[in-house]
Amino acid sequence: MRLDELDFAFPEELIAQRPAEPRDACRLLVVETGSGAFSHRVFRDLDTLLRPGDVLVINESRVLPARVWARKDTGGRVELLFLRNATPPAGSHGRGDVASRNDTAEVWEVLARPSSRLRAGMRLSIADDAGVTLEEPLGDGRWEVSQQGPSDVLGMLEQHGAMPLPPYIQTPLEDPGEYQTVYATVPGSAAAPTAGLHFTSDLLSHLGAIGVQVERVSLHVGVDTFRPVNAERVEEHQIHTETYHVEREVVERLDQARAEGRRLVAVGTTAVRVLETIYRNSEGGGKAKEPRTGATDVFITPGYRFRAVDALITNFHLPRTSLLALVMAFGGVEIVRRAYQEAVERRYRFFSFGDAMLITSGNVPEKGPS
Repeated sequence: MRLDELDFAFPEELIAQRPAEPRDACRLLVVETGSGAFSHRVFRDLDTLLRPGDVLVINESRVLPARVWARKDTGGRVELLFLRNATPPAGSHGRGDVASRNDTAEVWEVLARPSSRLRAGMRLSIADDAGVTLEEPLGDGRWEVSQQGPSDVLGMLEQHGAMPLPPYIQTPLEDPGEYQTVYATVPGSAAAPTAGLHFTSDLLSHLGAIGVQVERVSLHVGVDTFRPVNAERVEEHQIHTETYHVEREVVERLDQARAEGRRLVAVGTTAVRVLETIYRNSEGGGKAKEPRTGATDVFITPGYRFRAVDALITNFHLPRTSLLALVMAFGGVEIVRRAYQEAVERRYRFFSFGDAMLITSGNVPEKGPS
């Protein structure tokens, strides 16, 4: 796939600055890949679009207040985005031999801006009693750092961090919870799994009442959310790993649903990555063969053969991103390009707080009376 195939034009005023109120009142563009037909709904219409027996797979990862501002000894300011806990297992010495490393300190991967003048061994102060030491550069502005201070990193972030909103959102949040899904429980993401932001607790309860099975997985959103694809051949882009976990009981229920021919409906590209990772070596309705916990580097581009996902709920993504490549792989390049053009023409709202799409190969029922 050529990089320019991930481009599309849109007016900046379509970038959503706030979530819909209520969340499930956002618009929903339904894309039926078999016929190429589009229909226009609202998100709460999922109760007419999903079927009893469908399995809705949601990502319960919780966004950390992962953005902090630190100072060098010289007084220079550095923005740090905490991406993931990289603390070596007990008994392991980890990577590098930086003398400053404390064997009891947490080690994290961060994205530092600006990073050109940072050096290994440099200490960055976040508060009077909190900071980090730069241990090892990882490339692309990423560093491995060790924690300094009495509290753990999560405690430090809760006290001193801010929500890592994308740079295109210029309006401050009235409530940090606006950038969390209503079902977020497992801390670890550096950005929200945004397709899930449209769900309300009432909508989830209603879907369960009509026979839709809701299953939770976790994948902690990492650095690739912030990295555009820059390789001219999209497949040559180097994607970083993201950690995931699925409970044993959840895998057993997913296996059963697949064996019974029921649809797995992924909420967002993160849920897709989890499902396609654990089922990557499974055919048809076969059981998951990959580990329930680990780090995934699955990179889904057009031409990929999906093993697990039958329908996808997703947002409208930024141009030239791996997220858009995944959506095109699932829905078809030309169909998704037409869908984005349709969304622009009909003034849908774009990106993290924007509207949503449901992509399915099945026939979409006509909307009944409201």
